[in-house]
Amino acid sequence: MTAAPLRKIRQRQARDVADLCTLDDAARLLLAPDQSPTDYLAALIGAGRRADAVRVLAHALPPREAVWWACVCIRATLPPDAPEPVLSALEAARAWVFQPSDANRRAAYASAQATDFQHAASWAAVGAFWSGGSMAPAGAPDVPAPDGLAGKAVAAAVILAAVTRQPEQGNQRLAAFLDSGLDIAAGGNGRLTETLSGSGAGGAGEGDTR
Repeated sequence: MTAAPLRKIRQRQARDVADLCTLDDAARLLLAPDQSPTDYLAALIGAGRRADAVRVLAHALPPREAVWWACVCIRATLPPDAPEPVLSALEAARAWVFQPSDANRRAAYASAQATDFQHAASWAAVGAFWSGGSMAPAGAPDVPAPDGLAGKAVAAAVILAAVTRQPEQGNQRLAAFLDSGLDIAAGGNGRLTETLSGSGAGGAGEGDTR
């Protein structure tokens, strides 16, 4: 795990983050009193609970950084023949990261609907939509997204990106994805140093969100 301070994580107590996540008893047993999110992530990773670490990090990052993380992971595992709706959903999520307007947030949700919510990119786009603002249609009374909903979408996106193709490589990919997410949490761009699609496609060429 990176030794750099995870300056993008604003919460002081790991329990505040864990309470937003869907974690089993074994993961919660690793929580300690007054533990920081950084120390809890280290404990989960050290215990080999990488999917749980993904869930915690997805909730600990601010929504914009979390959605960017999902985009980096998806791009690294995207096959060369990815269908156009999937590519559009990924691009819509990325567009919201670079310009987090309400119009882009709603466009991201529309792009996720076009995929029937069946791909990791769908959930990156949903994470953008659930990042804030209203979940109701434009012009309707506001329905704020519950706390933690964007984190759940991002966690789903990252985990799906790890296991959808060649699931036997899922654990290896989760390890690489966690390195990426921790780099983002430390203020980096999360760039993955190699393509993880298993086909030579995808991108280690993501840019910075800043």
